Amino acid sequence: MTIAPNLFSNLYSGIRPLLFALPPERAHGLALHLVERLGHQPVLGQAVGQVCRYEHPSLQQELWGLRFANPLGLAAGFDKDATAIAGWPYLGFGFAELGSITFWPQPGNPSPRLFRLPADRALINRMGFNNAGAQACRDFLQAARDRGYRSPIPIGMNLGKSKAATDPIADYVASFRLLRDYGDYFVVNVSSPNTPGLRDLQQQESLRAIVLALQTENLHNKPLLVKMAPDLADADVVGIGHLALELGLAGLIATNTTIARPPLRTAHRAAEAGGLSGAPLRERSTQTIRLLYQTTAGQLPIVGVGGIEDGATAWEKITAGASLLQLYTGLVYHGPLQLRAIAQDLVQRLRTHGFTHIQQAIGSAVDRSHPSG
Repeated sequence: MTIAPNLFSNLYSGIRPLLFALPPERAHGLALHLVERLGHQPVLGQAVGQVCRYEHPSLQQELWGLRFANPLGLAAGFDKDATAIAGWPYLGFGFAELGSITFWPQPGNPSPRLFRLPADRALINRMGFNNAGAQACRDFLQAARDRGYRSPIPIGMNLGKSKAATDPIADYVASFRLLRDYGDYFVVNVSSPNTPGLRDLQQQESLRAIVLALQTENLHNKPLLVKMAPDLADADVVGIGHLALELGLAGLIATNTTIARPPLRTAHRAAEAGGLSGAPLRERSTQTIRLLYQTTAGQLPIVGVGGIEDGATAWEKITAGASLLQLYTGLVYHGPLQLRAIAQDLVQRLRTHGFTHIQQAIGSAVDRSHPSG
């Protein structure tokens, strides 16, 4: 079975108005279901993969002992319970991050809690870590493993704090104990704006205590990363960069959604509480990446996320210091074939700038002669 790229692109252009006619959360559920079903139909999946995947030697990297065929990953928040784990590789992702997963199952915040801002190519969400819990996620992944499934791409596990948890450290550790054998890397999410008090855990002593506790449980030396908020003061960004080096973190993810409200064309949504993602987040996310790269002198891999929707925005983050990239909102607005377009664009930009490999481009627009802090 062969599907022409232009036919696939036109197919999404036709489907998107139908998806956007649905309430956002319902459309998300339908899209997730379609990816899940794709994972169960390998013949169709391979046909879709021929269209969506684009691999080139100049985009391949090895980080943390893991092979990434390309730098484009799925951001946390789309597949909270890992149910579509087998479908993401067919869409051309180089890796996928699942979750956020909390130790206790929780329904999240009341609906409506997800809003589109089409004129801004943005979303606002206040989902509140709705997920089935770490035990259910573990059971699902073990069942997939029992059937012989092994993901062809690296899988990250994004861990969040349960809303009801009175001891955040114990809560993160409990989730990690259940899932540590099922992820290739793990992310401490202390930056979602939708769980009360969560962002307070970005303070250095709180974050230090969480990371040290997880490192004690990290029997197989799985890479541990921290996901940061874009709303931190620059001094706090620098502080977390230094702390990450001190503690030997594997990397940092910059950034989560923002509670800031830059000027928005979809003005009637600006007052909605929650985290803003998409194009309006792009500039601050890139600034944070650049500051972290300067602070760590390029010694620490950074995963860039926030406003990536085409080759230009992907290149901006790579040259600011990101080794890997993640998409969510850009995927919603542009569809899965955009991954192929971005990857092809990145290869062309490497050639244009005289680079033979993506690692030469990482941080190439940053002056490292005057590191911050």
